[in-house]
Amino acid sequence: MKFKLNNRYVRWGITAFLVIAASITFYYLIFHSSNITDKISAAMGILLPVVFGLVTAYLLTPILNFMEGRVLVPICEKCGIKATKQRKKAIRGIGILVTAFLFVALIYGLISMLISQIVPSVQGIIANFDSYISNVSQWINQVLDDNPEFGDYVSRTLDKFSEQMEDWLNHMIPGTATLIKTVSLSFINVLDVLWDFVIGFIISIYVLASKEHFAGQAKKLAYAMFEKETANKVIRNFRFTHRTFIGFLSGKLVDSLIIGILCFIGTSLMKTPYAILISLIIGVTNIIPFFGPFLGAIPSAILIFVVDPMHPLNCVYFALFVLALQQFDGNILGPKILGSSTGLTGFWVIFSITFFGGLFGVVGMIVGVPIFAIFYAAVRAIVSAMLENKDLPTETAQYENIDYIDKAGFHETIPKAKRSHGNQKNIPEETSDKEEDTTK
Repeated sequence: MKFKLNNRYVRWGITAFLVIAASITFYYLIFHSSNITDKISAAMGILLPVVFGLVTAYLLTPILNFMEGRVLVPICEKCGIKATKQRKKAIRGIGILVTAFLFVALIYGLISMLISQIVPSVQGIIANFDSYISNVSQWINQVLDDNPEFGDYVSRTLDKFSEQMEDWLNHMIPGTATLIKTVSLSFINVLDVLWDFVIGFIISIYVLASKEHFAGQAKKLAYAMFEKETANKVIRNFRFTHRTFIGFLSGKLVDSLIIGILCFIGTSLMKTPYAILISLIIGVTNIIPFFGPFLGAIPSAILIFVVDPMHPLNCVYFALFVLALQQFDGNILGPKILGSSTGLTGFWVIFSITFFGGLFGVVGMIVGVPIFAIFYAAVRAIVSAMLENKDLPTETAQYENIDYIDKAGFHETIPKAKRSHGNQKNIPEETSDKEEDTTK
């Protein structure tokens, strides 16, 4: 008997099989999701070096493109070297070597700065910790002497807190061995992550060497799976995603570097203690949009106050300086560097930081804005296309004061100035009471 795929009984059998398989899969996802999560976590742990390699290659691609297009190719043209496969391979090899060298030099420079500048600051804080505690105690005693009622309340609160702390320590002492074991395992995990990062860096070199080949395979797959127009849209969307992501991240890194330098100049002029450490904190936390400057300013202000609590105005001056720096960054520097790379309003920026920060922690707070910007752009494009198919305007401002839409056009609840005649030729400027009554 010859097997025919277009036989209706065969199609029914395939449909029944797919329905049963989908039902079993759905049941397994609902009642055994923990097993799936464990398997996914185990797979991600195995593929972590590959993930590091892909991410590193993606971040280093703009540097490699710059080195090849702006440096190495012009040098070859000036030297009269003809464009051949051998020249292309040589340019790619030299470009990868220079890019890898710059990447390693950047990491080495950051670590050297941490060791040479930040470590002495931390050591100074630890060495003078007793004097800082004494200064804070003197300030507290002075405040309590000036306010005896407040002093009684603080004494009662401290007594209660000390009792709770003593109980907590009594419970913690039997678990010291467990705590040491946990710390040891955490240290081993850190070493594992560093080793995965080294393997990922090696993988990234291979990815950079064949990045056009991988891109060609992805495009080939897209055209094989979709129609031509759909595949073109998919490729354009991926390019938009790339521009949004890399533009935001690179711009934010440059912006944070400038803010860190400006903070160091300002704190040095104000003779703020531990200016380098504080500037590093402000610069690093500035990578997080919106909340970053405040997250860095709070511990820095506490450190300044602890160093010299008898002069609290130093802390106030620093807070005002950081506020002015944040306003400069948000209104002048940030828009100049980032431009309209995200296109999100302030509310959606806060929403994306809060949502992705809750899911993925600090990393989510950094990459949440470009991820949500991509999702927001996709939804906006879909909504605009649906409105255009219905011959309706796509501008949000057109819908702010309307009550309903009928065949005659928009009916407003609040009169407003005449609209522009851009893409609403069929929308009347005004609707008289008579027409409105007739419509009703």
